[in-house]
Amino acid sequence: MHFKKTLITLVTLNLLSGCAVLDSYLGNSNTAAPAELPPVYNNQGSLTTTSVDNVQHQANITPTQPPQVKKTLPVPETKTKVSHDRNMPFWGDKASLSAETNPARLKSGQFIWKGDAVPNGPIVVVVSLTEQRAYVYRNGIRIGVSSVSTGKGGYATPTGVFTVLNKDRSHRSKAYNNAPMPFSERLTWDGVALHAGGLPGYPSSHGCVHLPSEFARLLFESSPKGMTVVIASIAKNPEQVAHPAPIAPVNAKTGAAVKNSRLAANEEFHWQPEKSPEGPLSIVMSKADHRVLVFRNGIEIGRSKIKIGKQAIGTHAFIMQNDWGTGESPILQGAKAHRWIAVGIPGHEKENALPLKATVFNNIELPQTFAESLYNILEPGTTLLVTDSPILEQKTTGVPLNILNADKPET
Repeated sequence: MHFKKTLITLVTLNLLSGCAVLDSYLGNSNTAAPAELPPVYNNQGSLTTTSVDNVQHQANITPTQPPQVKKTLPVPETKTKVSHDRNMPFWGDKASLSAETNPARLKSGQFIWKGDAVPNGPIVVVVSLTEQRAYVYRNGIRIGVSSVSTGKGGYATPTGVFTVLNKDRSHRSKAYNNAPMPFSERLTWDGVALHAGGLPGYPSSHGCVHLPSEFARLLFESSPKGMTVVIASIAKNPEQVAHPAPIAPVNAKTGAAVKNSRLAANEEFHWQPEKSPEGPLSIVMSKADHRVLVFRNGIEIGRSKIKIGKQAIGTHAFIMQNDWGTGESPILQGAKAHRWIAVGIPGHEKENALPLKATVFNNIELPQTFAESLYNILEPGTTLLVTDSPILEQKTTGVPLNILNADKPET
C-alpha cells in the first residue's frame, strides 16, 4: 500500500514530567489566546444559534494564501446544570476515572465520562445486559461508559430500542414504597427507566437500569427528551451491539445496528460526505488500529488507514477554533494550520484550553486525497480525539457475570 506523505502532528504528554512538558507540547497557557467556545447543535445536528459559514478550503492552499473565516463562532446555548438532591441517596464514585481506563476493568460504581471531548451531535445510549455496563455516544464517538445494575430474576430489564419519554431529577417510585430514583429518564410507561440506584455488582433491580449517581447526573444533564436508548444482550442482539466498541454500534436516531464499513486489504480509505451533508464534525484517530474515522451528525462519512510512529500518543481531545494557528496544517501538508485547543478530559485536566502546537513532531501519515478531502470540510467546532487504544469492533466471547438472587433491593 502506497501513501503520499501528509503528516499529522500530534502531541504526547507525560503529566508526570510536570508543567515543562505541557508548555513544550501544547504551548504556554499564560501566553495563549483565550479559547472560544464551540458551536452548539441540537439533537438533530442543526445549529441552535446563528450558523458559521462553512469554510471550504482548496486543497492547493499554501500558508501564504489562507482562506478567510467570515464569521466568529456562535455563542453556545447554556446547558441547564443540575445538582444532586441532598434528600436522595448517593451511589457509586463521585468522579470519573481517567479517559484511558479500559471499560472492561470498571468495578461496581465506577464510570468514565469525557463528554466535553465531543460537545455536539446526536446522543445515544447502549445498555449491555450481558456486560452490565452502559455506553454513551455523541456524534458517533463514545463519551461515557459506566457500570450498571439491571433487572434481577423475575424482573428482567426488557431489550429493544426505546426513547426517553420524560425526565425527573428527583423521582420516587410509586410501585416500590416511594424508593428514590434520582435523575430518572423514563423508557416505558410501565416504569422502566435509567436512574441512579444501587450497584451491588450484579443484576438487582426491578427492571430499571441503575447507574452511579454522578454518571446519572451527567447523562441527565446532557441528554434530551426523545434520546434513543438501546438495551441489548448477546442472546438477542448482534455481538457488536451487546459488546459495544468506542464507535457507536447503532444509529442515534433509529437504534438500528450500524453496518460494518471496514476497509478491505487493498483499500486506503472510504470518503462519502454525501451520507451526512451537514452537522457537527468529529474525527477520531487510533494508534492501535492505524485508522482515522470521520463523523458528521453522528454518521460515519470517512475512514482511512494511517501510518503511525512507535511513540505513544496517549488519549487527548481538541476542538478547532475559528482563527488560524501557526505554521503548516497538521491535516494537510502545505496548507495553513487552523488553531486547535485541548479539552481537559479526565486524567488530562491540566491540558484544558492549551493550544495544540503544529510543530511538535511529525509521526502520522495520511493518504493525500483523503487528507485534502478532510481539510476541505473542517469548520470551527470540529473535534479531534486521538488515542493509543483500539476504536474498532473487537471479537469477544463476552464478560462473565456473577448473577445472584439477592434480597429485595432498592428500585
